[in-house]
Amino acid sequence: MATAPADQIIDTYWNGAIEAQESLPPTIPRPQLWRWHDWSDLTWAYRSELHEYVNADTVAVHAVITAPPSVPAEWWTAVRTALEAIATIDTTRVTIQPGFLAWAMPRYLGIPGSEYAALPWTPAHGDFHFANLCAPDLRILDWEGWGLAPAGYDAAMLHSYSLLTPVTADRVQRELAHLLATPAGRYAELAVIAELLDAADQGINRQLAEPLRRRAASILGRPTPTVTARKSG
Repeated sequence: MATAPADQIIDTYWNGAIEAQESLPPTIPRPQLWRWHDWSDLTWAYRSELHEYVNADTVAVHAVITAPPSVPAEWWTAVRTALEAIATIDTTRVTIQPGFLAWAMPRYLGIPGSEYAALPWTPAHGDFHFANLCAPDLRILDWEGWGLAPAGYDAAMLHSYSLLTPVTADRVQRELAHLLATPAGRYAELAVIAELLDAADQGINRQLAEPLRRRAASILGRPTPTVTARKSG
């Protein structure tokens, strides 16, 4: 079930699951969306969606992991295959707005977003972390926000959410090196770090802030800026 003020619907998220069902190839392991129904009153819009039941646990309960997950070696192969398939989808949807990066990257990283303007963007799941991934057989959940993002965005997201567990962060880097250890992958990682630092600035997953800053400093070869906290109200 989903609900939103009728005049404040964000199409990207409101229609994400439906457009995923219509656009994603069957090679991407995910629950099928069987049907949906919309209705509204004078002020609120509602949607019910009936998805295929997934008889498997997610790898983690929370996006930010604090202990190494246990997944088989073939799971990583399935992740690589799925990310390759996601990157080939034909879409104009956008997961992260270039305008946001143009604001967030100078603020949190001290670099202009235009510095990376020539690097490619490709389709991404958009919320690729262990709490949205099932094991031992890979299924990828929650497709509301999928769309175009810096190439390697999903791999970068998985790595950033793993930073509190260095052994897992190292594993992500090894398994997805073909996406992360490239100029495009480093840009994707900086984009994700800026996004998550902005979330931490708003009180979301604040425990990630320092590891994210250290990771950004490692990529950039210098410390990140000191950021003045946002004023509330």
